[in-house]
Amino acid sequence: TLELHNIGDPGAGAEVRALVEHALSDRPGDWRVSIVGSRASDNWEMKIWGPNGFERSYTLVGSAGEHQPMAIANVLQRLLPAGVKRG
Repeated sequence: TLELHNIGDPGAGAEVRALVEHALSDRPGDWRVSIVGSRASDNWEMKIWGPNGFERSYTLVGSAGEHQPMAIANVLQRLLPAGVKRG
């Protein structure tokens, strides 16, 4: 499940959704990703929940280019646990 709030460009939202779904497609269990934009700054908060109590959060900084769909996908990959893919 992916939730996007206050991120502006709906076209970017579709690309982010596709990249997140791809990153999680081979992982077992239920995963949830939430990205919420701030009205006060150019930071977005990304939170990831997964099986076995997995939970991570990360601040995506717009001025660092982290609002780009590929940058979001790269951060997501780094935050996910290693070695949990289906084989």
